[in-house]
Amino acid sequence: MKNNVELKQGERIDDLHRNGYLLIQDPKRFCFGVDAVLLCGFAQVKKEETVLDLGTGTGVIPILLEAKTKGSHFTGLEIQPESVEMAKRSVRLNGLQHKVTIDTGDIKQASILYGHQKFDVVTSNPPYMNDGGGLKNEFTPKAIARHELLCTLEDIISNSAKVLKNDGRFYMIHRPHRLIDIIIEMRKYKLEPKKIRFVHSYVQKPPSMVLIEGRKGGKPMVKVEAPLIIYEKDGTYTEEVKKIYYE
Repeated sequence: MKNNVELKQGERIDDLHRNGYLLIQDPKRFCFGVDAVLLCGFAQVKKEETVLDLGTGTGVIPILLEAKTKGSHFTGLEIQPESVEMAKRSVRLNGLQHKVTIDTGDIKQASILYGHQKFDVVTSNPPYMNDGGGLKNEFTPKAIARHELLCTLEDIISNSAKVLKNDGRFYMIHRPHRLIDIIIEMRKYKLEPKKIRFVHSYVQKPPSMVLIEGRKGGKPMVKVEAPLIIYEKDGTYTEEVKKIYYE
């Protein structure tokens, strides 16, 4: 196999449709979805900037952002050792050891692990369900990815603020019903909301996701962008989503 990376039982390799990059995943644990891809399309990473992805899972966001942007280095932080090990094999599979680092650690300890004001950009595709939302299946990998079992929305936002440089940018995708909570927490930790974009599965459906950008120490003024529609009436991707995936 490419770069001497072996698969374990039950694992598969998915094509990321960028630079020939591949990602190792295990369907029994948790596989990335369209939300991770849309977040990578929304996040802006400038030349030579450094990026930290909080709760990186199997590393799809650092690897995709390395393919799509001219950032200098991309770090993923993940608390589940099995996911970290899988992500590291994907990094080796794509020969990205010089550009992408995957670390084992708790989001709540990010500023201790990395120090304060270290990154230009922080991204996160966090668990959407708070304690009162949805069903939880103890501490399985899928439950940890979907529910706020090991970290809360406040944990993610507060620690993002700590590790971001002044004027650094925070990007997150979440559920619309949490938007007020998100804005309150962002302002509490001096991450001023600057862009909001609602994501709709179909044009006639209510939004199912929301993308948000915050700037550390930014001045109050938010731009609500045009809605992002994922599917055409026939269930195929819209042209904009195709561009996010493939261009």
